[in-house]
Amino acid sequence: MNEASPIRLEPEAVTVRLHVQPGAKRSQWAGRHGEAMKLRVAAPAVDGKANEALVRFLAEFCGVPRAAIAIVQGETGRAKRVRIATSDPQAMATRLETLL
Repeated sequence: MNEASPIRLEPEAVTVRLHVQPGAKRSQWAGRHGEAMKLRVAAPAVDGKANEALVRFLAEFCGVPRAAIAIVQGETGRAKRVRIATSDPQAMATRLETLL
């Protein structure tokens, strides 16, 4: 992972910079958006529904419980930093990098 990578390894976790587009037809990865990974979520940006959909999607994609996903920055905006707790951060980072 280079400096411009949206994925950062931490002990017991991976932090990912995301650009989230709420209100999509379905939740799915959509490549890159600048220095972030773009993710479309099928929920409106109302009453935290998009954040809930984001956490649900990431937990399912990463194979971790929802409690392992934390929005570290950008709770109310499209630009977010999300921490994914995992016992194998390198494997998780590799899986996410395949999307880039």
